[in-house]
Amino acid sequence: MAKILGNFHMALVIGVILVIAAMAGLHREAMDANYWVQFLRYLHVFCGILWIGLLYYFNFVQIPTMPKVPAELKPAVSKYIAPAALFWFRWAAVATVLFGLLLPEIRQSGSVGDLLMLEDPYRTIGIGMWLGIVMALNVWLVIWPNQKRALGIVPASDEAKAKSASLAMMASRTNLILSLPMLYCMIMGAHVG
Repeated sequence: MAKILGNFHMALVIGVILVIAAMAGLHREAMDANYWVQFLRYLHVFCGILWIGLLYYFNFVQIPTMPKVPAELKPAVSKYIAPAALFWFRWAAVATVLFGLLLPEIRQSGSVGDLLMLEDPYRTIGIGMWLGIVMALNVWLVIWPNQKRALGIVPASDEAKAKSASLAMMASRTNLILSLPMLYCMIMGAHVG
């Protein structure tokens, strides 16, 4: 059992196989156009959980804990843990936004344009979409370029690394702040209106 559960890729493959089994066993007869819209929503939510979960990991765990980590252990975080977490963080942001932008187009009830223009009855979810897009842009245009310098992935002076670390942290905190109303708008927009 440890061989299976100790291997991330094996565990992920088993999870995907179980999703396919659930699809075939529970909904094989219901796989119409609406089913695939809901499956796209599932992918959007899964990627969103990964993205926002990592945002919360950085802000609730890694950033506050790093000052307490002994100096000799900090390279383990900055050279191994943070780059891996940032990989999933930035690509989950892309997938979340792309799946989210596909949903209204495939659903054919409103369009991305209606949502982004905050047309009634799409105002709430439209605000959530805008917040998510701003957050994703923040990931790719501010957080990731600054983290690459701060973590030494790209060459930078010690002064530039320190400045980049501070900018990345402030951008991450901005996303933390924006995530709260974004999640509210996404949930309420989909279930309340």
